[in-house]
Amino acid sequence: MFLPQEVIRTKRDGGRLDPDALARFVTGIADGSVTEGQAAAFAMAVFFRGLDRAERVALLRAMTNSGSVLDWTPEGLPGPILDKHSTGGVGDKVSLVLAPIVAACGGFVPMISGRGLGHTGGTLDKMESIPGYRAQPDTPLLRQAVREAGCAIVGATADIAPADRRLYAIRDVTATVESLDLITCSILSKKLAAGLQGLVLDVKFGSGAFMPERDCAEALAKALVDAATGAGLPTVALLTDMDQVLGRTAGNALEVRECLDILTGGAREGRLWDVTREQTAELLLLGGLATDLDDARAKVDAALDSGRAAEHFARMVRVLGGPADLLEEPGKHLAAAPVVRAVEAPRAGFVAGQDVRAIGLAVVALGGGRAKASDPVDPAVGFSDVAALGTRVGPGEAPLCIVHARTGAEADAAAEAIRRAVTIGEAEPVPQNPVAGRVTAG
Repeated sequence: MFLPQEVIRTKRDGGRLDPDALARFVTGIADGSVTEGQAAAFAMAVFFRGLDRAERVALLRAMTNSGSVLDWTPEGLPGPILDKHSTGGVGDKVSLVLAPIVAACGGFVPMISGRGLGHTGGTLDKMESIPGYRAQPDTPLLRQAVREAGCAIVGATADIAPADRRLYAIRDVTATVESLDLITCSILSKKLAAGLQGLVLDVKFGSGAFMPERDCAEALAKALVDAATGAGLPTVALLTDMDQVLGRTAGNALEVRECLDILTGGAREGRLWDVTREQTAELLLLGGLATDLDDARAKVDAALDSGRAAEHFARMVRVLGGPADLLEEPGKHLAAAPVVRAVEAPRAGFVAGQDVRAIGLAVVALGGGRAKASDPVDPAVGFSDVAALGTRVGPGEAPLCIVHARTGAEADAAAEAIRRAVTIGEAEPVPQNPVAGRVTAG
């Protein structure tokens, strides 16, 4: 006889959980036979006692199998099924460029993404700034998009890892969100349910990251890689710095526009392109689409320079209901804010630091994110031309950024927030490589 309280008791007392008992407990979370109180007690027991590697893999597999797991075999796709996941940041728009490049190189990317959380932007919110784009398609349309475009950037359907959906909501109100074990299984269960054959993780640290401290981010990266490979999914993690906005924009339609510029041959902001290129190259190598990282980087460059990546992005948007001429006429389709103002620096000097979390919260205050889950998101607002670290600013020099707002008062408040968030120094800071480390299995 299965008793949920015995699972809780075992972990509460520091015991090791049997995989079958874990699977039955997770099934109960998904179908409601495990009560909210029992799920909360389980989360708290795991928070304090932790899981060993075998328990973590067993929990991950159980959460993955609590709903539908996509099987791409019937599609007869001629390449590997690949994806990436980021722990989130401000201006992190890598997915929008990575997915079509991988598709142009012969991979297939069913990218199940999320919405903005706190000060961090969400990939789904960015895609929904494209008029008509169906970010929550049914499974047949998802399959069609992956088959025809090679990629689909979408949200999870209700039957993907339902145990995670319920357990996350319970963790959110019981102060157990920070559990490394539960974070690991939450992130990976949705990725394994997508039927992947290779995964690259972007684990961020710095002032705009979910985990600001590098050692904590590295511990999470190791836990994620270890659990994913233990569950049979080849995975690599990159540690990347979020001590400044990634790219030149923060705000949904503005970030889409920046990505379209990159895909169609425009300027590539150095840090954004470095992070995108390295993650994409790692995916090509994992998927057997390149012989080594140098070969992979060359293929990434060729896919972008030839225009093939742009073609795949345009095809994905069209199949999922967006405008067929988005790449040719972005200004006709992407929302624009009525108030656009430059934010001048209070004095001359170099940008020496950014409080990236504060910048993300300034986007939220403009309406570009959510204070609570039910809030609507304004796709037009945010910041463009964000001055990177080392940029000379001040009178006659570059502005700190350009604010896009609905009203003059909101623009003024956002400008003040930016001035408080940016540190100006006399000396130009030494540039740092945004890719700070690589974590592999073993």
